[in-house]
Amino acid sequence: MNVLVWHWGRRGAGPLYAAELAQGLARVPGVHASLSLSVQAEIMDSADPPACDLPVATYKGLAGAAWRVLLSPISVRIIAAKLRRLKLDLAICAMPAALDLVMAAALRRLRVPYVVVMHDADVHPGDGIPLQMTLQRRLARQADALVALSTHVADRLRQQGLVGEKTLVMSTLPPFVFGPKPLPPLAHGGAFRLLSFGRLLPYKGLDLLADALRMLGPRTNLVVRVVGTGPESQALAELRALPGVTVENRWVPEAELGALMAWADALVLSHRESSQSGVAAAAIAAGRWLVATRVGGMTEQLKDERLAVMCDPEAASLCQALAGLLAAPPPFAHTRDIGGEWQRVGARLLRDLQVPSLTALPGAEAPGPV
Repeated sequence: MNVLVWHWGRRGAGPLYAAELAQGLARVPGVHASLSLSVQAEIMDSADPPACDLPVATYKGLAGAAWRVLLSPISVRIIAAKLRRLKLDLAICAMPAALDLVMAAALRRLRVPYVVVMHDADVHPGDGIPLQMTLQRRLARQADALVALSTHVADRLRQQGLVGEKTLVMSTLPPFVFGPKPLPPLAHGGAFRLLSFGRLLPYKGLDLLADALRMLGPRTNLVVRVVGTGPESQALAELRALPGVTVENRWVPEAELGALMAWADALVLSHRESSQSGVAAAAIAAGRWLVATRVGGMTEQLKDERLAVMCDPEAASLCQALAGLLAAPPPFAHTRDIGGEWQRVGARLLRDLQVPSLTALPGAEAPGPV
């Protein structure tokens, strides 16, 4: 069976998710998985880029995106010719991006069914690009099936009328690996290192983090880094004013992510809302402790995670969780088969999509269609 996984975004977790999913599918007996990424994706410039069977030139900015849209009739024919050589049985959009309707049109030409992994059903406050959700919903309506990584997102897809009669499959988000395996937490022998990483936007609850750290009070055994990119805000100003806290408002290139995770002993995810968290997946892969709020799909993602401490999305609860982590961190264990997890996710996905040759795959337990 020939499966294509594609994601044409340039930055963030999408390209890595697509690459990991393609590798997981390739480990499933009887499956040949191909990968299509944007030539401009950051991951393609990394020291160890994934094997990309169908690299596609996309764009570098809004003007470039607009130009690609104008060229889409030509692009569809070119992409279709390249896809024909792959003799595909199925295509999977690993995460929606701006030019996916070009790929969808090329697949329709060849009568190849495609499914879309819907990481989010709504734009987070302050996030997104113009027309992002309009394009995503159009792609979803044309798809043969949809995949959700949490019931939180699945419920919203139904409410938005995007599911209808098509199959909606539940999947999960395995850990992401960035760089070589780091040393265990606290191996550096210094003060406890706490990291808040990601987009510096209101839904990330940075105000909750500032209030929680203020309640926790200055501690000589704790240093905190807040790293990511976003507009300057009152919450960032308050965090900068706290002793032992530094704020780095900048984009973190793909090549730095492994070192950033290795620096931390624990990550704090003080979200006010969440579909699921790629940062949490990266932290788990690095064997880092997590303090996370019980919101949206993150509750499902981390409820059985041994290294995670969950709390309510309130400053007092977050403070209590941080104090507990400092006093008694959960037992550390970093012996998980991440490659095997991605293989099982891929196998379950194909089984639950009712691909005939894979309906009886061993080890492909629930979740399933919902």
